[in-house]
Amino acid sequence: MRDTLSTFKKYFPEPAVAYAHRLWQYYAFDFRITKSRASKFGDYRFANNRHKITVNGDMNPYAFLVTYLHEVAHLVAFQRHNNHIQPHGQEWKAYFRELARPVLNTDVFPENVLAALKKYLQDAKASSCSDPELFQALHQFDTQTDKVLLANLPEGELFSLNGRAFRKGETRRTRVLCEEVKSFTHA
Repeated sequence: MRDTLSTFKKYFPEPAVAYAHRLWQYYAFDFRITKSRASKFGDYRFANNRHKITVNGDMNPYAFLVTYLHEVAHLVAFQRHNNHIQPHGQEWKAYFRELARPVLNTDVFPENVLAALKKYLQDAKASSCSDPELFQALHQFDTQTDKVLLANLPEGELFSLNGRAFRKGETRRTRVLCEEVKSFTHA
């Protein structure tokens, strides 16, 4: 990555740029910003004796930072334990919390994102979107206004996803039951 500091300034919240850049320098990994991937926000790989981290470039700065720290935590876990631990096990969770600690303040994150992130980090999951509170807090800063969260649709509403039609059903704890509808015209 050429001219990394200016690239970091483009994607990270301004108060976190120097910290994110120092992590990149200290851990010496290949860092690439990718196009949007439907299946993941970021990725960590160790291949050909190199650590490689990718993060989707279409996220808002707060989601970008959370994803970046998530992936750097995988790198730290790999360096310290190789493949002898679970990918999102207790060790990784501890490294994620440790890496996030310097940016857990209102200089970096808006209060509602900070509160949701602190709660999420108590028992982080494989993805930030698996925590509805954190996902919604981060989503409000997305610049793509054509996205609508399923949680914001009324029950019974029709919607399309990846060329398929669905009807929103009832919410059960953190999951929403949806039924695929064979045919409907989405306005």
